[in-house]
Amino acid sequence: MNITLARIDDRLIHGQVTTVWSKVANAQRIIICNDEVYNDEVRRTLLRQAAPPGMKVNVVNIEKAIAVFHNPQYQDETVFYLFTRPQDALAMVKQGVKIATLNIGGMAWRPGKTQLTKAVSLDEEDISAFRELDKLGVKLDLRVVASDPSVNILDKIKDISVTE
Repeated sequence: MNITLARIDDRLIHGQVTTVWSKVANAQRIIICNDEVYNDEVRRTLLRQAAPPGMKVNVVNIEKAIAVFHNPQYQDETVFYLFTRPQDALAMVKQGVKIATLNIGGMAWRPGKTQLTKAVSLDEEDISAFRELDKLGVKLDLRVVASDPSVNILDKIKDISVTE
């Protein structure tokens, strides 16, 4: 399986993803990897309907995403992975999924999270997952839109003390 783009964007498929990131990815299929979304039938249906024209969308749990990656039947597929959180990407990388670069585009503020940028808010679990991904050799590319300059999210975390 050829992963052309792996992106964290908790909005999943929306305007930026359909008009810009899907073109950057140039993949045959978007695979949304998240247990919670997989278990929400309404959300799964809506996400498939929001797919860019001509692109297939699958919503799978993390276990299935790992199994599909390792299945030789899909070795020639080009895919664009979408995640809602870094912990899911980390779980997949730990199971041998080859994500070279993880683009971080949107992680909404919620109680317990601290705002890092306009589009990204983190808690300690998120920061820990990003640090572990970095140790495993994954490049962490903080960019909301494709034309933004690439910034390593760990450098940004060091610049702005996220922990309170």
